[in-house]
Amino acid sequence: MTDTLDPLLEGLVTELPAGTVLTAAEAGPRHHSDWTRVNACAPRAVLRPRTTEEVAAILRHCHAASQPVVVQGGLTGLAGGATPRPGELALSLERLAGVEDVDPDGGTMRVRAGTPLAVAQAAAEAHGLQLALDLGARGSCTVGGNIATNAGGNRVIRYGMMREQVLGLEAVLADGTVLSALSPMLKNNAGYDLKQLFVGTEGTLGVVTRAVLRLHPAPRERLTAFVATGSFTALVALLRAARAAFGGQLGSFEAMWQNYFEFAFEALKAGARPFAARHPFYALVEVESLDPAADQARLEAFLAGVLEDGTAADALIARSLEESGRLWRIRESAGELMQRLGMPVGYDVSLPIARMVGYLERLDAEVPAVLGERPLFVFGHLGDGNLHLMTGVRALAEAVALDRVVYGALAGFGSVSAEHGIGQLKRHWLPASRGPDELATMRLLKAALDPRGILNPGRVL
Repeated sequence: MTDTLDPLLEGLVTELPAGTVLTAAEAGPRHHSDWTRVNACAPRAVLRPRTTEEVAAILRHCHAASQPVVVQGGLTGLAGGATPRPGELALSLERLAGVEDVDPDGGTMRVRAGTPLAVAQAAAEAHGLQLALDLGARGSCTVGGNIATNAGGNRVIRYGMMREQVLGLEAVLADGTVLSALSPMLKNNAGYDLKQLFVGTEGTLGVVTRAVLRLHPAPRERLTAFVATGSFTALVALLRAARAAFGGQLGSFEAMWQNYFEFAFEALKAGARPFAARHPFYALVEVESLDPAADQARLEAFLAGVLEDGTAADALIARSLEESGRLWRIRESAGELMQRLGMPVGYDVSLPIARMVGYLERLDAEVPAVLGERPLFVFGHLGDGNLHLMTGVRALAEAVALDRVVYGALAGFGSVSAEHGIGQLKRHWLPASRGPDELATMRLLKAALDPRGILNPGRVL
């Protein structure tokens, strides 16, 4: 080693167990970017701690040397937050993994940050419980990453964002201080709720290492209906009717515009078409059931009602786990499908349902000037006001122009990030969703907790 980073790396190699510090060549290209593959860059080195104490030691050294660090989890992020910038060290939490404890009586689990979401879900299910957060990347995204980005997913309409699942956590501050607030209590108003400093702040204020998560009773069965409607107005009426009919049992309400559904159905070769005719809008409606026979009858009656009154144009109930899985795969394969679009561009926005028609009409009018006849595919978590848009561009300049249209049309009433975070890719657009006083307060918090600016610099703010 000959560059100015040598003393820092040598100190880390000396203090940490063998195999914790890897050169960029040893670690390979996996750590060069998150899922977006945008601005991929090799880190100076990759650090792979197994314990909170090792994370603390790493950050102590980096703080003393003013060495910037990018925190990496499952690398499934969609905002460039885990992609290294030149000169950064990558702090990978992939080895800081494992479920430490499940408390069936208290309805909690304690888990390490690098644990894949699917592993945590399986541990809860083994006790007849569920970790309510669920998203398509469940097999590779990590609990720590879900917390850092305040992940959303398919069941926000019922259980809320990741923030609502976190009862306590442990985080390491930029200078290596370990802040342990692993309370398993749902009610705890003893002073400031410090864990909220680290939920949704994308690793810019501290590195989450462990968490206590809230669990819920697992349903005996999930009943899936697939419903077509003839208009957006009817789609919203269907959502309103489903909420009234099933209340807290309504686990998911996922919407797909026709262009997304047809693209996904053909690309995935998803078998027989669910309906003979094509329709403008589709919804996946999932009901969580503790009494499957009774709830199946209720769901059938509900669908008969919305078909009779014209809210729905067609409907079916999945008759097997295989059929349900096939329908859900159409919705959850957006990431896979984007890779078929050349240079993919995706958007994750939120806005009031009442503003969606006007917003999409404006996009219909302005997007063709950027994309020509290429489609902008639309789908999303309608019940919580979250739309996803995706397309392919031919050059970076097209992506920049499309950003101006998609984000500019949200000014004053929407958010440029519903659930994926800001990272590097949306940093320029944060002021479109946050006011000057909010941004100033964010910078004040950053300066207080990370005065040397070493944690995920260039992300969010």
